[in-house]
Amino acid sequence: MNRTSFSARAAVFGTAILGLSTLAACASAPVSGGAASTGATAGAGAYTWWDPYPQHDASSAWAKRVEACGKQAGVTIKRTAYDTTALTNQALLAGQEGNAPDVILLDNPAVSTLADAGMLATMDEFGLDASRFDKNLIAAGELDGKTYGIPIGANTLALYYNKKILDDAGVDPASIKDWDSLNAALKKVKAAGKKAITFAAIGTEEGSFQFLPWFWGAGAQLTQLDSPQAVEALNLWNSWLKDGLAPNSVISNSQNTTWEEFLTGEFGFAENGTWQINSAAKADFPTGVVQIPAKAGGNAPTPTGGEFITVPMQKDTQRYTATKKIVECMTTPEGLVETGTTFAYYIPSTAEGQQAILAKEPGLKPWVEAVRTAKGRTSDNLGTTYPKISEAMWTAVQKALSGSASPADALKEAQAQAKQATGS
Repeated sequence: MNRTSFSARAAVFGTAILGLSTLAACASAPVSGGAASTGATAGAGAYTWWDPYPQHDASSAWAKRVEACGKQAGVTIKRTAYDTTALTNQALLAGQEGNAPDVILLDNPAVSTLADAGMLATMDEFGLDASRFDKNLIAAGELDGKTYGIPIGANTLALYYNKKILDDAGVDPASIKDWDSLNAALKKVKAAGKKAITFAAIGTEEGSFQFLPWFWGAGAQLTQLDSPQAVEALNLWNSWLKDGLAPNSVISNSQNTTWEEFLTGEFGFAENGTWQINSAAKADFPTGVVQIPAKAGGNAPTPTGGEFITVPMQKDTQRYTATKKIVECMTTPEGLVETGTTFAYYIPSTAEGQQAILAKEPGLKPWVEAVRTAKGRTSDNLGTTYPKISEAMWTAVQKALSGSASPADALKEAQAQAKQATGS
């Protein structure tokens, strides 16, 4: 791919990522650390690595893991950490200026943005076999039939529960199999004098992220935001507020504030992610996890969070030899388990890696099951249209829950907004 075409396309796609908020594990990450260097200033002997983990400094286990993969490849790695959104914008700028880093760890919805701008090498071009990775997870790194990155792990959503509240209310978590049984459980919790459920419906990508399991679980598709199935999903959330099963605070809740509500010990359930495993274990009450149910039963597809390791195009193609070794170090079965245990909230992206991490951490079984049925937000070849669709969707959720429009009317307007924004 030539640099001229990249520059022209990057100018178009450079703003596409601005609407995406920091998600999943990164949602709780402070924005700090800044960029210490760029690919152009790292020095000929150093390989540049960018990731979205400014909360992990040079003394962290994560930094040491990256450094170890450099040593294994026979090179020194110069690591720079950015906030998730800043990382993508800096990457696009570096691509335009011809000084892209050797490796970028990207939040999975951003992979298609950089790929569509012509900045990333495909895994085939790079000589890496992506077939061993779970198809539902690697789909987030695919665009037009080509794979542009490898997931170093995945996190997703489920329902945490307060065991004491459920026991007092006579609710068996194992009974929650579909929307009807979940609603019955929520009503029992309320009848016992406790708050039933909390979630994040904030008007950002985090709101869409939390709504997607219910949207997909109803059978809706992102290409048709106003389908009857989509309306059913938004009606469900809306009914929880109307019936007093969920607090009005969900309208402005981020995933962090939702979790803070749950930790008060007043809620029976909270929708949240893998990244809260350690916090749940330290709560002042016993906790458990159940899968988010689909409307008619079974597990609802939940959106995948997590980063992909990607390789930007380089003028000096000889650098790819060492870069490939770095990537391989990060993505062997053992490497995926090491990453998962380093972060404590990453599930390996291969069946072999999942079995290995369960051997070490059997308590992760509910999360492994959730990841196996999860779905990438940019899957179905949505690519760079996803942020526009997502914004229309979270806007509709806000309107419906605030009472300014019915779920059906809000989603009808959202579909028109998405169609105009994507030109489809």
